[in-house]
Amino acid sequence: MENTITAKKSIGAIRRKAVDLAHFNPVRESVLSDDQPLPLVIEPAADQVDLADWARNNRDYINAKLHQHGGILFRGFALSTPQDFERVAASIYKEIYAEYGDLPREGVAGKIYTSTPYPEDKAILYHNESSHMNAWPTRISFFCVVAAKEGGCSPIVDCRKVYKQLDPAVREKFENLGLMYVRNFSDGLDVSWQRFFHTEDRAIVEDACAKQGFIAEWYGKDSLRVRQRCRGVLRHPVTGEISFFNQVQLHHVHSLDADVRNSLLSIFKREDLPRHVYYGDGSPIEDSVMDHIGEVYEKNAVRFKWREGDMVTLDNMITAHARDPFVGPRKIVVALGDLVQGADLDRASA
Repeated sequence: MENTITAKKSIGAIRRKAVDLAHFNPVRESVLSDDQPLPLVIEPAADQVDLADWARNNRDYINAKLHQHGGILFRGFALSTPQDFERVAASIYKEIYAEYGDLPREGVAGKIYTSTPYPEDKAILYHNESSHMNAWPTRISFFCVVAAKEGGCSPIVDCRKVYKQLDPAVREKFENLGLMYVRNFSDGLDVSWQRFFHTEDRAIVEDACAKQGFIAEWYGKDSLRVRQRCRGVLRHPVTGEISFFNQVQLHHVHSLDADVRNSLLSIFKREDLPRHVYYGDGSPIEDSVMDHIGEVYEKNAVRFKWREGDMVTLDNMITAHARDPFVGPRKIVVALGDLVQGADLDRASA
């Protein structure tokens, strides 16, 4: 009789364990430091968790965490190739964007890009991807294939914090005037206009510019100048929070190293610089304002050392990213997703 009771208790224990396993969460959350919610770190809580499968079934959860934290670092999921990365990104995004002219494509297949080709000893400054355009990805992800020997962090910053900490007069000017980006496509200095627009036909370029609201101007032998007026801040369509959403630091000549800046200005007039940015009315953005913006960005920047297999996903409308100088081989690939039209946001807001 005693053995029968013991057996029944064992069976009951097994059944209770089965119920517990049914509610087991295969991932666990943490943050890099107690005082910094960006990024949320998600790691596997069990062996052989398929991140793509988990993400596909938890997309709403991921989006909610992105709106709260601004970014997620997925770490320890045994991702090893750009193909692994693309599979996960496709599970997080509704749609991967594959027609981006500013970044080189990774390989000949897939929808993944290599990160911006830029000298290893120079920093890429803070920016929200494609915020100088009329449409942009709401999601951007990075994947570490090869981590640099030294340096090479990809700093990220919560642009809601940046907006709040800017001088009120600076905030007001960016809100009221917006920004005017000017880009000169000159052979050998930047991506050619042929590559950017995927055509050799000027008429097609002019039509594409008109549809995007660009002002196109041909000059010289075969050079193109494009002006684009864009917002300087953005109200997030889901959270309603205001974000400092732009590429002002990436485009303004004052943000370059002094030797590079002086060299460029000795060759070009300001209007002929490969890239530059003004207030939306065409007036110059003061160097003192650029210094102030840089200080606020850096004050709020978050850095972590890349580990091979790491994947970071950002809400592009909340979080800006950058790149530190580095030494040694480094390979970070990029996926862009869930494109949104600025005009659609404006209509929804109105």
